[in-house]
Amino acid sequence: MKRPASTRTLVAAAALAMACGIAPVAMSQTASNAPAAFATTDATDPYLWLEEIESPRVDAWVAEKNAHSLGTLQADPVYDGLHQQALEILQSRDRIPYGSIKRGGFVENFWQDADHVRGIWRRTTLQSYGTDNPQWETILDIDALSASEGANWVYKGATCLPPEDRYCLISLSDGGKDATTVREFDKQTRQFVEGGFNLPESKSGVTWIDRDTLLISYAYDPSTVTNSGYARSVRILKRGQTLDQAREVYAGDVTDMAVNGYNLRDADGVLKATLIQRAVDFYSSDKYLLKADGSVEALPLPRKGGINALVAGKLVISTDEDWTAPSGQTFKTGDIFAYDFEAWMADKSVQAELILSPGEREAVEGITATRNRLVVALYENVRGSIYVYDPANWSRNRLDLPENVTVGLGSTSSENDQMFVNVSGYLTPSSLYFADAATGTATVAKSLPEKFDTTGLIVEQNEAVSKDGTRVPYFVVRRENAPMDGSNPTLLYGYGGFQSSLLPGYSGTTGKLWLERGGVYVIANTRGGGEFGPRWHQAALQQNRQRAHEDFQAVAEDLIRRGITSQPHLGIMGGSQGGLFMGAMLTQRPDLINAAVIQVPLFDMLRFHKLLAGDSWKGEYGDPDIPEQRAWIAEYSPYQRLSADAPYPQVFIHTSTKDDRVHPGHARKAAARLEELGHDVLFYENTDGGHAAGANLRETARRVALEYTYLTRRLMRDTSGENQ
Repeated sequence: MKRPASTRTLVAAAALAMACGIAPVAMSQTASNAPAAFATTDATDPYLWLEEIESPRVDAWVAEKNAHSLGTLQADPVYDGLHQQALEILQSRDRIPYGSIKRGGFVENFWQDADHVRGIWRRTTLQSYGTDNPQWETILDIDALSASEGANWVYKGATCLPPEDRYCLISLSDGGKDATTVREFDKQTRQFVEGGFNLPESKSGVTWIDRDTLLISYAYDPSTVTNSGYARSVRILKRGQTLDQAREVYAGDVTDMAVNGYNLRDADGVLKATLIQRAVDFYSSDKYLLKADGSVEALPLPRKGGINALVAGKLVISTDEDWTAPSGQTFKTGDIFAYDFEAWMADKSVQAELILSPGEREAVEGITATRNRLVVALYENVRGSIYVYDPANWSRNRLDLPENVTVGLGSTSSENDQMFVNVSGYLTPSSLYFADAATGTATVAKSLPEKFDTTGLIVEQNEAVSKDGTRVPYFVVRRENAPMDGSNPTLLYGYGGFQSSLLPGYSGTTGKLWLERGGVYVIANTRGGGEFGPRWHQAALQQNRQRAHEDFQAVAEDLIRRGITSQPHLGIMGGSQGGLFMGAMLTQRPDLINAAVIQVPLFDMLRFHKLLAGDSWKGEYGDPDIPEQRAWIAEYSPYQRLSADAPYPQVFIHTSTKDDRVHPGHARKAAARLEELGHDVLFYENTDGGHAAGANLRETARRVALEYTYLTRRLMRDTSGENQ
């Protein structure tokens, strides 16, 4: 249950005192004899050992939990059918082969199916791509590569040297980790370059300067790593050099989140400038120009914001804060503006040109450029449209696309103004449009067949009122004739952080395994996300994080108030930051729910900054090492708030051993603590997969089937008597 405000205040005061090393003032005559609060220090956390990524003790614990959870869920009568349906959808060959437009009239695509579980990188001509049966040629087969090298490779992308794009830097991950090895590949010979660039595993940034020179931000030993686990310096690496021999051109501080370099090139691939970005935290960064003499020049740009495009000689910039330019011009949070690039390089105080200033319920969800046009995905009340801007005067036209859908910016051509645009909705299978930004025309190039029966299903948008009066929109996908008597099994999904928007999208597995079987699917657009731009996100940052939790709780309450569902039939789901969301709901309002799928979660928020990439998220949550900020975090950190007396439903927590972004220790410790307190827990850990928890399609199908089997047991059957 949610604690009364007075109790929360006392807890915060105690946490603040302990963080300062001061004994808290006695709350009663017996307080001095009370045991220390759970897991507020390393000494009071009995499950720190579960933070070891792998060890005999940890491996045995994981194996035991997996055996129990898999034995329970896979033995359920619905599992086999759900698993088979998930496999068929995920391995289907009639998925859209999303591709990148390349010079010379080619389209490249990375593809996975039942025969290519790890995937193939392939290409075809643009003309062939537009047919029903494109003629693909394989560039690189990741399954064959893994088999030949006895490795567990997961493809993480390629960076090719423009304009020819013949030589590429291939990023390969061991089992799905964020960290990758980087190897030079020749697309013409279809071979890795003998004696070519070959960089060891790291959370790295790497790009081409020229054929024999790379710009790298590489975390290859402890001296080159920030506290967040990312690179803290930028170097220039020449062919034949070792990493130690690469010339350092900029170094940040170990307390920075990361330092990286990137190049600005024009549409012809000509290098116009090399830039360095020092990310102080997740949202703030200093930008520098690398000059010809090797020195760096600080650039007067918004610290919160960045460079979005170089198009037709104009440098396009967005700001996530109110900002005053050297010219004296002022820009509001969310504005997009531009400089004439050559004039700005010569004089940073030149006047900027305002391109777009979004309204209160508008948000920019994407910016890209073709050869001659700037393209912006602009959303109003979480419904998308695409506008094309002419850099000559920044006049705009709306691209001819369906309305009231999600629109996503795809690959663009640097040779002309052609581009791909993806369109989808909750009940509308994804369609890939081939558009011309110059003319504003768009035609369907590819479309998906329906993966589930939408007969009788509708989408509606409602609003809940949060604790502070803020109107919080949410989408409901349900049967039009669903009874409003609280009986509908309902899955409420949330994320609520990092300015990441939850936009309408088509999911074949959710539709087939949940909606088609009578379930209701709800998506909450809470603060912390980016649905209404930077301000919507910033309203739930750091000391205001609880607002996002209250938004999510308000949506749950509104669903119950409207009769869409009720506590016995309401479940929640979220991953990563969304896993923290689930933990907050579980510990604050367990009375509202009867199921929780907690995916690769953050959970111990007093130690998040000490685990893997966690230090990089201080900009989002605050710093637990600063007493005042630790007090905010202690108010909601789920791990410390778990209680023996709370009416928690059985929960399903899953993570991945290979996740090197959100530490699997969060999920493990949550499960261990819940079990210690006498609660029923299902825990599953995939030993591959990385943060996305799916190194291959078969594992993804198993995870999805496990989730919907669990939800079936909790929400579609009577669980009033006991946990199942």
